[in-house]
Amino acid sequence: MTDRVLVTGASGFIAKHVIAELLSSGFEVRGSLRTMDRADEVRAAAAKAGADPAGLSFVEADLGDDRGWAEAAAGCRFVQHLASPFPMEQPRDREALVPVTREGALRVLKAALDAGAERVVLTSSMVAMMYRGGQPAELRVGEGSWSDPEWPPATAYIVSKTRAERAAWDLAAERGATDRLVTVNPGVVLGPVLDTAGGTSVGVVRLLLEGAYPAVPPVAWPVVDVRDVAALHVAAMTAEVGGRRLIAAGGTMSMAEIGRELRDAFPERARKVPVRTLPAPVVRLLAFFDRSLRSVTPNLGFRPVADTAYVAERTGVTFRPPTEAVRATARSLIELGLA
Repeated sequence: MTDRVLVTGASGFIAKHVIAELLSSGFEVRGSLRTMDRADEVRAAAAKAGADPAGLSFVEADLGDDRGWAEAAAGCRFVQHLASPFPMEQPRDREALVPVTREGALRVLKAALDAGAERVVLTSSMVAMMYRGGQPAELRVGEGSWSDPEWPPATAYIVSKTRAERAAWDLAAERGATDRLVTVNPGVVLGPVLDTAGGTSVGVVRLLLEGAYPAVPPVAWPVVDVRDVAALHVAAMTAEVGGRRLIAAGGTMSMAEIGRELRDAFPERARKVPVRTLPAPVVRLLAFFDRSLRSVTPNLGFRPVADTAYVAERTGVTFRPPTEAVRATARSLIELGLA
């Protein structure tokens, strides 16, 4: 078997960086796309990130369809499953994203195991770890932490990522292949945007730069640079981390702290960037009228702090300070004319 890696959802923000990291590390990459009309976009992104796209090929496959996945995984030593829906506005139905997210993960995992892949690296999220009732004001998040998808404030995205990761681990256990699965659970992924496609997570920085709101909600998230997330995905293929959940976070920042960092880094835009914090009850009220605010309401009232020491020990990957990720995001958005 060649050192070929299947990367699902190749046109995604994280996936483009993972593809570039894999190519630069000497792997052949086969990227899955729902439609082939985005292939050139992915090649261009890989080149912009400093990789040679000559070793990149594509297959057409959809998470909602069984067709194509066996062929996509055939001959691949490793599989990186990154494809997953992440809408900016959360659907009203909390279970709306579950079918494609969970069933898509299972389709890819089954195809990978059937094809004899040595390891599957599944991109989960810290949202599958942080949300449940009775949270303390400062929540320590570790490898064994799980969100409760039945918790009433949980959004559709939280529910879908939690159910999908649980299902993947259950399938791996049923197949006696737990040591062939690794999940990467990043916080909010920021960092350099490679093209105008951008990503949902970087939208937070774009909205702050544009002064979309006069004030920000009192929420905080673990933040990680996309370049470190990509490095972790690649390291997870061969490091002794089979059966582990790898948290990716460089530190925790509130929206107000992100705003202050942007003001310091880009003083010419400081007047637009909000740093004043709205009271939590006001945010809850506004969320009834502004669906984009519903995605932050589960974060009100607590500050999650990630335990990542074991990740560095096991993989050798360390994480940039979150302030560096914030600045890199803003710089690239401005250069691309997106903010």
